[in-house]
Amino acid sequence: MAQLDGLTTAIETYFAAMHECDVAKLDTVFHPQSSLFDADNGEVFVEPIESFRADVAGRTSPHSAGQALEAEILMIDFLSPLSATVKIRIRAHQNVFLDHLGFVKGSTGWKIVSKTWHLERILQ
Repeated sequence: MAQLDGLTTAIETYFAAMHECDVAKLDTVFHPQSSLFDADNGEVFVEPIESFRADVAGRTSPHSAGQALEAEILMIDFLSPLSATVKIRIRAHQNVFLDHLGFVKGSTGWKIVSKTWHLERILQ
C-alpha cells in the first residue's frame, strides 16, 4: 500500500504544479530527461521537459485566476512495483486535458518520465 501512497502523492504534486504553474513543484515530480507528446493536430509533437517547464512558467495559473482545482485520477496501472501508467483528467482555465503519465520509482521516489496529453474539450 505504501507504493500506492507514494505514487498518489506524486500525482497530487503534479496536479498542484499544473494548477499553480509552479515549476519548482514540476521539478520535484518530472524526471529531468522526460518528454511530453501530443498528436492532436495530426502530427506527433514532442516537447522536452525544459521547454515545457518554460511554457508553464510563462502561463497565468488557474489558481491565480480564481479557478478551483479540477483534477481526477482515472486509472493507475502498475507495470511492476517500480513503474506505472497513470491516466488523469485536469482542467486548466477552459481547457480539459487527458494525460497518460509514465511514472518510474527510483531512489528519489516516483518521477514522471513521459507525458502523453490530449485536449479533450474546451468549455464555453
